[in-house]
Amino acid sequence: MKKKLVTGSVVALLLTGSILTGCSSQPAAGGNSQGSTGAAKPEDKKPTLTMRLADTHPPDYPTVLGDKKFAELVNQKSNGRIKIDVFPSSQLGEEKAVVEQVQLGAIEFTRVSTGVVADFSKAMGVFSLPYIFDNEEHEWKFLNSAEGNKLLDSLSASRFAGLAYYDSGARHFYSRKPITQISDLKGQKIRVIQNKINIDLISALGASATPMPYGDVFSSLQTGVIDAAENNWPSYDTSNHYTVAKNMILDGHQRVPEVLMMSKVAFDKLSDEDKKIVKQAAQESVQYQRDEWKKFEKKSEEKIRAAGVTITEVKDVKPWQDAVKPTIDKYRAEYKDVLDAIDKARK
Repeated sequence: MKKKLVTGSVVALLLTGSILTGCSSQPAAGGNSQGSTGAAKPEDKKPTLTMRLADTHPPDYPTVLGDKKFAELVNQKSNGRIKIDVFPSSQLGEEKAVVEQVQLGAIEFTRVSTGVVADFSKAMGVFSLPYIFDNEEHEWKFLNSAEGNKLLDSLSASRFAGLAYYDSGARHFYSRKPITQISDLKGQKIRVIQNKINIDLISALGASATPMPYGDVFSSLQTGVIDAAENNWPSYDTSNHYTVAKNMILDGHQRVPEVLMMSKVAFDKLSDEDKKIVKQAAQESVQYQRDEWKKFEKKSEEKIRAAGVTITEVKDVKPWQDAVKPTIDKYRAEYKDVLDAIDKARK
């Protein structure tokens, strides 16, 4: 019995060590295994610190391309000392489970929707509110503002280091059933990102919200567990949802940015120099990711239209805005300062 207890303790200590220290078995982040031979190229050097970045999307998806650009820039700026391995296609788990592991320090980085992060950091929930942004220009004017950066910094209270926002376009509804007007959504079971604002939004439209992981949506649409879902053009495309839910209405109810973030546990272990490298690389990867997003979004739309999906344009968004106004009103007091800043960004 005593022998079993000792063995269990050793295993527990090893597991705890792996979560809390991540890559601490490597030499210190500020070290240089090449000594004073600073002329060597990054690819010629062996990294002294290796970390992981998780993404739910496939390898060629624009957020993953942004992840890879970020990893490349970190490697260059650290002269090869820091290597970040990108794991796309939910290889390290579904989004919510990955965020939990990042919070603990078991995974160092993730790129995730702010809609998912809202379950961990209430401030990020503001992005799930419908129709708060008029268009892409309005959204990015706010994200690049002092208030937008303040929101990113607020992630530290939830044990994350917010590094950068990535683009994710506008979100639209798509269904197995015809949807050509707002009333067509009534009674439909619609998959949503797992946060309470999205649930309230769907209820305001007269539909039934069904929270579930992104990876379960295709089979749920295919088997009729849900009738509909909502997302942007690239996700509708790469997930193959358009093959089982062949009706889409372009209502643009949300513009929910992505966030690139790091475990605060891991971030706090970096030297000041390496913290600066990580932050700079993240910010420098944003424009690349946004450019890739635009190209991919156009390609996805062309592919989906060519596949014969029934697509309905919303010419007057006001009835939609009126329908979801109760959701805005419910959370207005909670997000007053941010909503005021978003309104100000219109000017």
